[in-house]
Amino acid sequence: MGIKIAVIAVYALMIVVVGILGMRKTRSFQDFFLAGRNVGPWMTAFTYGTAYFSAVLFIGFAGKIGWAFGYSGLWIALGNSLIGVLCVWWFLGRRIRRMSVEYNVHTMSEFLEIRYQSPFLKLFSSVSVFIFMIPYSAAVFIGLSYLFQSNFNMDYTIALLFMGLFTAVYLIMGGYKSMTMIDVIFGMIMFSGVLILLFSTLHSGGGLGRITASLGSIDPKLTRWVGPPGWWPLFALVFLTSAAPYGMPQLIQKFYAVRDDRSVKIGMFASTFFAVLVVGVAYFTGATARLFLNPESAPAAFDNGEPIFDAIMPEFMANVIPHSLAVLILLLILAASMSTLAALVLVSSSSAAKDLYAGFINRNISDKNLTVLMRAFSGLFILAATTIAYFKPATIVAILGISWGAIGSVFLGPFLWGLFTKFTEKWGALSASVLGLSVCLILYVQGMPSPEAGTIGMLVSLAVPPLVSLPVKMLRK
Repeated sequence: MGIKIAVIAVYALMIVVVGILGMRKTRSFQDFFLAGRNVGPWMTAFTYGTAYFSAVLFIGFAGKIGWAFGYSGLWIALGNSLIGVLCVWWFLGRRIRRMSVEYNVHTMSEFLEIRYQSPFLKLFSSVSVFIFMIPYSAAVFIGLSYLFQSNFNMDYTIALLFMGLFTAVYLIMGGYKSMTMIDVIFGMIMFSGVLILLFSTLHSGGGLGRITASLGSIDPKLTRWVGPPGWWPLFALVFLTSAAPYGMPQLIQKFYAVRDDRSVKIGMFASTFFAVLVVGVAYFTGATARLFLNPESAPAAFDNGEPIFDAIMPEFMANVIPHSLAVLILLLILAASMSTLAALVLVSSSSAAKDLYAGFINRNISDKNLTVLMRAFSGLFILAATTIAYFKPATIVAILGISWGAIGSVFLGPFLWGLFTKFTEKWGALSASVLGLSVCLILYVQGMPSPEAGTIGMLVSLAVPPLVSLPVKMLRK
């Protein structure tokens, strides 16, 4: 326990030092939010990967999806790596960077406003970001708090308060400059941590062959191409988590800040390799949890014999990882989560400060005051997210599913069609955002699981822009 506390203390000190260094280099809003649009390929690759994959992946998704789907959860890993990372960088990276400079925009909402000449679309999308990023951040806080609870026997509420304060200090000080510097270190920690997790699991399970045979003896479907829940829930999870990055502001923002086209090319390969390793190991180890946990050996992971999905992976790691290496796994989850939280807070605070306040209330706000306002909204956003996390609503997968689905439904269609076509016009984009979000939320309220509701909402968002834009253009002629 003493070693864990010492390592975490050093880790915290390191982040504070980086925050101070970042603060000294932050002289404008563009520095705070986009690091002066001068981020190199390796920093961009690591900051994209660590923002994409957080404690939500390792604590929530790996536990619940691995337990329910078995090996077929690896389809999600493949989709995330190839569709959510490789193709995003390949097809969108350079175009996003160039158009953000051409339009002189800092946020996705500003891009939609200028592209479609629609202040309402900017208002609608920025409000959506602020509202639905809060539960997403709450899910990350929940995962981190469970982790500290398992490793330090710390009360959940105390762990939550600690993480909230720590995140606020780290981010408010340095903004995106601090985040890109620390994300390289975070990425290295994650890389080392997942290798330890993989080899520890294989060693404890007696090798891949024995693990596969043991899973098959529990339920043969756990080792098949499509796991027990069936193809539709699996497809919904693959689509939701792989297609959403094409419209997720905290990921798209990375390309606004990248230095040049060459940096995009190098970063594409680095981030894809990182994703294959991290997400592949997460879902594989999650699938093996059934072999190591039961109500007798890990009572904290079960309630009356039923698994508590958000507690599966913390208990699994505590049982599988050698005690001498456990602190590295703690750092793995902490590193992944800190970067994701920083990205979410930056984007959400920009939606309130830059898009709403500077866009509609005080258009003449000075650059200095705008940066101060960004810091203030960052603190308020963290407070709201930790408050939701305190009540632990639903499961992490459900919270993330509705957050990703809602934001993806708002942005996916208007952003992609606007980025690549000229015929898509204002009413097509507005219809896509409003209808996509409405369908997503209505289905969720009616009882449909959040990944499925989010998937359908995003498909509506993608389909509507051309269906509305083409007839409107024909009528105008």
